[in-house]
Amino acid sequence: MDCVSDAALADHKRDIQLWSRELGFDAIGVSEAELGEAGPALQRWLGRGWHGEMNFMARHADERTDPQLLVPSVFRIISVRLNYWRETACSADTVLGNPRKAYIARYALGRDYHRPMRRKLQRLADLITESIGSFAYRAFVDSAPVMEKPLGQKAGIGWMGKHTNLIHPVDGSWFFLGELYTDLPLPVDQPHVDHCGSCTRCAEECPTNALDTPYQLDARLCIAYLTIEHKSSIPEALRPMIGNRIFGCDDCQLVCPWNKFPGRGDAIFSARHELDDRSLLELFTWSPAQFEEYTRGSAIRRLGYERWMRNLAVALGNGPADEAVIATLRARLGVVSGMVDEHIRWALGRLARKDASASSGDRS
Repeated sequence: MDCVSDAALADHKRDIQLWSRELGFDAIGVSEAELGEAGPALQRWLGRGWHGEMNFMARHADERTDPQLLVPSVFRIISVRLNYWRETACSADTVLGNPRKAYIARYALGRDYHRPMRRKLQRLADLITESIGSFAYRAFVDSAPVMEKPLGQKAGIGWMGKHTNLIHPVDGSWFFLGELYTDLPLPVDQPHVDHCGSCTRCAEECPTNALDTPYQLDARLCIAYLTIEHKSSIPEALRPMIGNRIFGCDDCQLVCPWNKFPGRGDAIFSARHELDDRSLLELFTWSPAQFEEYTRGSAIRRLGYERWMRNLAVALGNGPADEAVIATLRARLGVVSGMVDEHIRWALGRLARKDASASSGDRS
């Protein structure tokens, strides 16, 4: 695109914006291929060890902070977002309020977004090629060391909230992000302005105090990290705070004022297999084959059966001391792995203490 006028570049950008809407993206923006303060902030975060067991964050830190190390030809980055919020038969608050139910983060109830969003980005790149000819690009959907949230803020599709999620003033924060790294000299958008103000609801709501430092997350305390990314035994002190959350946590988003009227996502993100309203005990009885069957095409699949059972054991230990729960936990000892057994024993001990406390209360 040598010697292309500013007017022509602006026309190209308008075409890209139109195509993105036709493809189903809810917003699109363009930024320069540099991250400013986000790079040093990442290094400070890593230095504190707040990434926990996510060693990949440190291994590829240079590529994250400098897009040109990842894609040498990059000049502009196109950021897109795709809403996923769907009204479900059982609301998040209802499930969280019932200790016998299993809470799964809203983004994981339906179809895994990676492939559908990647196809949309590839189609967008194809449309650009058909219009202007060949250009250099790479598409990313959570598939490489990309700092998608700082890039999204620079591209004007939201601002980084105090809970570290990107927020849009109309659609809230229930959306996925993707990027096209390109060599196109497109006009850039203005970065989004922060509208969190003095609000601290996300930090106050966090069960584990993982958001005590605004705009920074201590992943080692985050329930989403503990139930998804953390591959080993969950620290005992944090298990009671997990409650009935078995895959992820939405507490900080559920209380955010900007999520009062969330943007509506595609039907592919609707809950599958009634996972918005299933009992912990029922899910704990799934065999490995059932887990594979019911999580096909879902983000939950990446968890694996062992961590699925680990998380469910913790959640059952946080629930009522029902005879059926205790019997089922005991029946699963020695079935999956030593790590799962350790969490089952913890759950049985916790339920025994609850039962003893209740019996003592009855006698008094």
